Amino acid sequence: MNQTKQLILTAVAGIPIVQDGDNLAEIIYQAMLDSELDFKDGDVLVLAQKIVSKAEGRLVNLSTVTPSAEAVELAAYLEKRPELVELILQESSEILRTRPGTIIVQHKAGFVCANAGIDHSNVKGPWGDDADWVLLLPEDSDKSAARIRKKLEEKTGKRLAVLIIDSHGRAWRNGVLGTAIGVSGMPGLVDMRGTEDMNGYKMRVTTIAAADELAASSSLIMGQTSESTPVVHARGFPYGMREGSVAELIRDKEKDMFR
Repeated sequence: MNQTKQLILTAVAGIPIVQDGDNLAEIIYQAMLDSELDFKDGDVLVLAQKIVSKAEGRLVNLSTVTPSAEAVELAAYLEKRPELVELILQESSEILRTRPGTIIVQHKAGFVCANAGIDHSNVKGPWGDDADWVLLLPEDSDKSAARIRKKLEEKTGKRLAVLIIDSHGRAWRNGVLGTAIGVSGMPGLVDMRGTEDMNGYKMRVTTIAAADELAASSSLIMGQTSESTPVVHARGFPYGMREGSVAELIRDKEKDMFR
């Protein structure tokens, strides 16, 4: 008899408003204990990008940014603030598409997204104000995930994985969904080539974006607006664990027909 597979996702309650310098591993560990949730080998902690960025001090006040001539010119076309456009340029390695109100770039980390992932929603400054404050993505989300994972493993003695996610759009679909931007302790891609389907057909091209699938699933209960549940505990990830990175999920420019 085939064993029933289960993927159990639990939003971890009790995560406070994160501030610059906070120890996310300690916060998550304590919230898990308070929620009477345990840690087991193979568990994945899925984190919203915002709490990682806040803990790493990635808040910027636009009033402190001096826009370049390029940013001023581009901002007039985009109908965006020059200071914001300057930050987008600083956080990007390439501009891919522009139209009034929208700029699609390749972030310095390699993935493609709007506005270099810079966000104003649910962002307040250190004094509780929200005027002019924006939040940048972590400088290196894979390294951020690895640091948090290491500290959690030291505290729990378990073999864990950490996934950092953000909301991204897609070139060929409407709407945004949870997308992996930082991976540690689990695969980004799962290569199914060479395996057989139910009819014995050998798979030739199938690779599964497993980290993105878990990111999207977790985002359903994490929420996109005011839910205040930025950490999800995942148990039952159906693929083997290994070291992975977000780079696995990024299509080579030469193979990207949407560039």
